[in-house]
Amino acid sequence: MADHDIALMAHLMRRAGFGAQYEELEARAAKGYEATVAELLNPEDNPHGMDLDLAERYFIEWSHFTRGVPEYFAFRMINSRRQLEEKMVLFWHGILCTADSKTQSYPTSYDEIEMFRKYGLGSFRDLLVQISKDPAMIFFLDNCLSHKGAINENYGRELLELFSMGVGKDGEFNYTEDDVKECARAFTGWTISNNVPGQPYGRYSAKFVYNPDDHDDGIKTFLGETGNFNGEDIVDIIAKQPATARFISRHLYTYFVADEAQVPAWMDTPPQDPDTIKMLEDEYFRSGYNIRAMLRVLFHSDAFKNARFTRVKSPVETVMGTLRLVGDWQEPKPGFEFIFDEMKHMGQELFNPPSVEGWHTGREWIDGGTLVHRINFTADFVGDVNQPGVREIINRLADRGPVISPEDMVNDTCRLLGHYELADETRQMLAASLAKGGALRTDTADFAARVSELLQMIVATKEYIYA
Repeated sequence: MADHDIALMAHLMRRAGFGAQYEELEARAAKGYEATVAELLNPEDNPHGMDLDLAERYFIEWSHFTRGVPEYFAFRMINSRRQLEEKMVLFWHGILCTADSKTQSYPTSYDEIEMFRKYGLGSFRDLLVQISKDPAMIFFLDNCLSHKGAINENYGRELLELFSMGVGKDGEFNYTEDDVKECARAFTGWTISNNVPGQPYGRYSAKFVYNPDDHDDGIKTFLGETGNFNGEDIVDIIAKQPATARFISRHLYTYFVADEAQVPAWMDTPPQDPDTIKMLEDEYFRSGYNIRAMLRVLFHSDAFKNARFTRVKSPVETVMGTLRLVGDWQEPKPGFEFIFDEMKHMGQELFNPPSVEGWHTGREWIDGGTLVHRINFTADFVGDVNQPGVREIINRLADRGPVISPEDMVNDTCRLLGHYELADETRQMLAASLAKGGALRTDTADFAARVSELLQMIVATKEYIYA
């Protein structure tokens, strides 16, 4: 099996999942790239792992009021065989944003995450309908306060600006203030039932309610079309706009291929890879707005295959990728809240994006404080020789023979981490550091410690920030 095939598989699993150990990469490479892409795109063919109600019985320390929802989301990222499904849940969570800091109802947020799992790889049109009916979103953007004759524009504005079209494309505005108002009118009557009070049993999830008596059923003009529109009519009009195809294509490119400009700059900043964006736009319309079809085209494209290490890993990707690499938290045990808190300290708190705009990505993930957290967390785990994934790396290196050169040690360790690419200067520095410790004999008691030290040095390099 060629190293090239395994390196490509490592790239796919970093982007379409949260990484994989070398043994899994070998198995997937033997299965083939096309077959692996097909498996990832059809998650229903694999078990997802532990259900929330069972997880709550194992993780008895989870908060009564959070129900362990944030921790459960993270636990599934580590262990679910449906890696792309979980990656897409995180994708939509960062675009169709709600935050528990306002909703304060984890059961309702959990229902939203389950909705992303169900609709996140399907029709974008259907997903927009579902998020418009999502109780967490209705409360978060105040659509429950929008009434016939007294509209609240919050949801209508964000639906256009941040969820579907963007402010503009190619220097032109995509919609007007009148379109925002007409959109808000169409969604009047889309509201929620009251939450069950938090005491004494904890919250139950809120439910969507349509109140026809509060719906503005007058004639509306939206994006150049006129009619007695309701919310679904609005979504139908949005879904067929070229701006919508561009918007979702750029999001997919940024998330899976390479860091782009931040969303607020998209009106006046053209895509860095217009050919790939155009290919995705064409598939958006050809497939009937189908996200799975767009991803299939993307994963098989040369643009994707050749874009290794062109994205800064998010905090969630950093933490989940580390835990999958070392093989920790594959079974329930106390203390998982620490993992959730580490992502927050690195700048990404699940269920609490900083605003409705979501997280700024790319290099904006990195500053002096978050970089230290990211390096310390990763180094602590890869430096633990008792972790099964670390032990597997040690054993594979030892299989090379009784003595290994510093240069081969660095090269092979990078390969076992998922074919990470280091600059020549970085490789030479690491090899020189190893050489100072004397001959690298694999049959000595200190070999495992020297491997763990090398792993810690590699994950502290600037190259390891990228996926």
